[in-house]
Amino acid sequence: MSDAEVVADSLGALAEAETACTRCPLYRNATQVVPGEGHQQARMMVVGEQPGDKEDLAGRPFVGPAGRLFDQVLAEAGIPRDRIFVTNAVKHFKFEPRGKRRLHRSPNAGEIDRCRWWLGQELKLVAPAVLVAMGASALRSLLGRPATIASLRGAIREIEGGTPLIATIHPSLLLRIRDAEARDRERAQFMADLQRAWQLTG
Repeated sequence: MSDAEVVADSLGALAEAETACTRCPLYRNATQVVPGEGHQQARMMVVGEQPGDKEDLAGRPFVGPAGRLFDQVLAEAGIPRDRIFVTNAVKHFKFEPRGKRRLHRSPNAGEIDRCRWWLGQELKLVAPAVLVAMGASALRSLLGRPATIASLRGAIREIEGGTPLIATIHPSLLLRIRDAEARDRERAQFMADLQRAWQLTG
């Protein structure tokens, strides 16, 4: 399929098409694909990195610990989750077995680039007014090239086609910060990034 081809005329049909994806090897070990979800005409699309263990089992994005924290920050920021669209740069869970646990592994450039086609389909269907990239994998997928959050954070960029882009951290980072003061500071900045994006929706 070419990058210009549209395979579905609705998000539901797109999610169904994604179940048959074999564009990269990650589908072999994942429980299921995790398509994006949210409002069909959402003005704001939030792109994370990849599903985690909980998302892989549920088949839904942002339902694990980082997702719950994301929901809390959205609520505090005054952003209704049911009015945005949430998805991931990579649609299958990449992990390393460790006993009974499945440890998260970051997707590589090839996996991000192969899955970028599906994100492009979501962009065509939703046509958001603003994009939020949470984490470096999301940023690579949306820009089509590697970039760091630190180099783009705090500015409004545009992807190909002109849609504004806000770069920020992935909420899973907040779960890993031990120092309470540093965590609160980073959380406040994360919320400010989301609010800046929401303001761009008009």
